Amino acid sequence: MQKTIFITGASTGLGRATAKLFQAKGWKVIATMRNPEKETELKGLENVTVLPLDVTNLSQIKTTVKDAIALGVDVVFNNAGYGLIGALEALTDEQIVKQLNTNLLGVIRVTQAFIPYFREKKDGLFITTTSIGGLIAFPLGSTYHATKWALEGWSESMAFELNRFGVNIKTVSPGGIATDFATRSLDLASTPAYDDILQTLMGGFEAMMEQSSSAEQIAEVVYEAATDGKNKLRYVAGEDAKALYAQRLALGDESFREMLGKQFLGN
Repeated sequence: MQKTIFITGASTGLGRATAKLFQAKGWKVIATMRNPEKETELKGLENVTVLPLDVTNLSQIKTTVKDAIALGVDVVFNNAGYGLIGALEALTDEQIVKQLNTNLLGVIRVTQAFIPYFREKKDGLFITTTSIGGLIAFPLGSTYHATKWALEGWSESMAFELNRFGVNIKTVSPGGIATDFATRSLDLASTPAYDDILQTLMGGFEAMMEQSSSAEQIAEVVYEAATDGKNKLRYVAGEDAKALYAQRLALGDESFREMLGKQFLGN
């Protein structure tokens, strides 16, 4: 029987690559994005439905999820998100609220809207894009990390309440992805006291991106999570992410933090 995946943030990057992969694998795809009127490629693919969704808009979440459920959904891929980089002191309250609304509350609200449907049919799967930044932390990413670490803990707790109804929840934690995340999807904030740290950090990120995965490679991990039938919570995705997480576990928290401090800040 043909299955259907519902994807948020499908206009670019990982969301788009995932939509195209699942469509190629014979799935039906409901690809959602803030500005569907600008989308041309996905609309032209067989078995792909494009719907409007801004995950910070609660009323639109309810409407779009209702429309999606009417079509039938087996997997929900919570992928919409962006990065906010900068010292907390340099961030405006608007930046902080937008980051929390998009990366964290958007996922929670979309998931909440689908739960009764999955619970009643005793089947369904939620997959959320977190980040290696949900398992380790880099300098000047405190609010971004707050959302991604929160999603990891939230998912782990949610598994207990969902699994008893035959519903599963998983996270995919990529490292660097060679998309426009570092440009279009990155919000940078600075203040003179932190300019030197920010410049050093961005240089370190650029070096790390040389080891990044393609969006298509990470999409393959999403497909694995959707189809392997395993009751497995975390999928660390990308060789760079796997290496960093293995270092964290091998060195222990404090030694690992010391290593990152030297690598990114020279201290």
